Order: sequence, then structure tokens, then C-alpha cells
Amino acid sequence: MEAALAHEYRRICHDPATHQPLAYLRLRQAIRNIIGHRDIEPGQALPSERDLSQTLKLSRVTVRKAIAGLVEEGLLTQRHGAGTFIAERIVKPMSRLTSFTEDLRERGLSPRSEFFERGIGEVTPEESMALNLSPGSLVVRLHRVRYGQDEPLAIERSVVPASVLPDPHLVRDSLYEALEKLNARPRRALQRLRAVSLNAQQARLLHVSVGSAGLNIERRSFLDDGRVVEFTCSWYRGDIYDFVAELQTD
Repeated sequence: MEAALAHEYRRICHDPATHQPLAYLRLRQAIRNIIGHRDIEPGQALPSERDLSQTLKLSRVTVRKAIAGLVEEGLLTQRHGAGTFIAERIVKPMSRLTSFTEDLRERGLSPRSEFFERGIGEVTPEESMALNLSPGSLVVRLHRVRYGQDEPLAIERSVVPASVLPDPHLVRDSLYEALEKLNARPRRALQRLRAVSLNAQQARLLHVSVGSAGLNIERRSFLDDGRVVEFTCSWYRGDIYDFVAELQTD
């Protein structure tokens, strides 16, 4: 991989069409290109700053500046004491109704949650509309950050009728697993997805820069009898998640 990067960097240096006077921008583009060409796989470590500096005959300050920009873009990720790695993206099919926990387990990642709220309260007007509940009804609220391994991936606010989920502490990690044990796992859902810029609080919780690209997903899930069993708003990191939908003509 180091040889491929050196070759691409030198190609950019000598190509008039891609001429860039600043060395750190040339290196940044070279790394982008080898990632795009799949010369380096997600999760693979980038050569150290010292090795890149020696191979490309650049200062370590230049190499560090090139890498820092790609970390901000989400193409690279840095782990303290371990090095710099090609960021791994999570592809989430939108044709299947699965939980966050199930998605990560399928990819060999260990999901966990950090709860900020896990309690019961009276339904708000917005929740009442979303869940088709009468004013005064009780709901369970779950507010948490969802992790894959030790990386924060999403912020999630879920609301479930207390008539379906009587005790919020039944949810240890997966809401859907808890609902399945109560014979109340949702069978279909409606989702609305939109691009957002993460605010200061969201960025802090997700360990990204303020204004970073995010995906806001609003989900209403239903039981077989048509009752709404879940109303969830989530904010996903845009540098890690790809949502894919299969389209057919019929």
C-alpha cells in the first residue's frame, strides 16, 4: 500500500491537470485516490507519519496536515496509541426492518448503549400524534448514544407506549429484542431520512466536528394490527453510514 500511495503522489505531482502547489493538498488527494481505487481496504492502517515522510521526502508537519484534513472528512480515523486507519463505513439496507444491534452484530461489531434517559412519562402532543395515543397516556422514553465497539455512531430518542413496554429497564441494549420477548416486535415501519449538520451537542456526543454531515432518521413502526409501537428519531454520523434502498420497476 505504501508503494501505491507513493506512485499516486508522484503521478499527481507530475500531472498538469491535477497540479496543486501545496504538498499537503497533493498528498491528501493521493490518499483519497487510493481509497477510491480500493488500493487500501477499510480498516487497514495507513503508514506512520515517519514512514510517509521518509518515502515521499516530505516534512512530518506536511504529512500530519494532510492526514488531519482527511480525518475531518471522515475518510480516516485515528486511534490513540494505535495509528491512523481507513474509516470503515456501515451499509444499512432500507428494505429490511432490523435493529441497530442486529445490524452491528451482522458486521462482527459489538454494539452497546449509553443511556441519558430511561423512564416513563406522560405523552407530549408530538408523541401523541406520532403514536396515535390519547392525551394523558403514558410512554417509555429512551435517550441514548449507540456505539459500535467503542466508536459512537448514532444518537437515538425512542418513545414506546407504556401499554406495550411497561418497564423501560427491560431494554438493556436492543429495543426490538425487548419488544420481541413481549410479543410486540414491529412488523413494518415508515421512515423519513434527511441530511443535517450536527450541532454542538450532537457533535460532542458523536466525537466529530461541529457542523459535520449527519443523517436524521424518523421512524414510526407498526404491529400487525396497525398499532404504532415505536416512534424513534436518530442522528447518525454521515462519515460512517450509507443507507441503501433497492428499487424495482414493478
